[in-house]
Amino acid sequence: MIKATIDLNVILDFLNKRKHHMEAAKILELCTEGKIKGYVCAHEITTLAYFLMKNYNDTKKVKYVLHELLDLFSTISVTESILKKSLNSKIKDYEDAVIEMSSLKNKIDYIITRNLDDFKHSGVKAISPEEFLVLYNSH
Repeated sequence: MIKATIDLNVILDFLNKRKHHMEAAKILELCTEGKIKGYVCAHEITTLAYFLMKNYNDTKKVKYVLHELLDLFSTISVTESILKKSLNSKIKDYEDAVIEMSSLKNKIDYIITRNLDDFKHSGVKAISPEEFLVLYNSH
């Protein structure tokens, strides 16, 4: 089974019905149906909570959304070792470097993201939701 780390921007596309929310919805659907194994890094959940509270200003709604996402995805722990290794990553953005190192440690096949430029030096193949869907449907 394909293992994919889902970047926060893809989750936000879905939740906020941004421009590419249909592709993001399909990725989440594949996770829900057990056709792919979706992962999210623990630090992305806290960042997501911050953005959701800013948008909704409704603690109950935010907790509901977080609970649903935590049931949908496996959470990758961010350890001190991962944080230290991320400092030496070729990826300049530290948060993205943490996603890369977390994904490497967990033998993830793909990082599904909208920010491909940020992951061009990643040790895990970064792919857009559209590219992933084409790849998935070709198997």
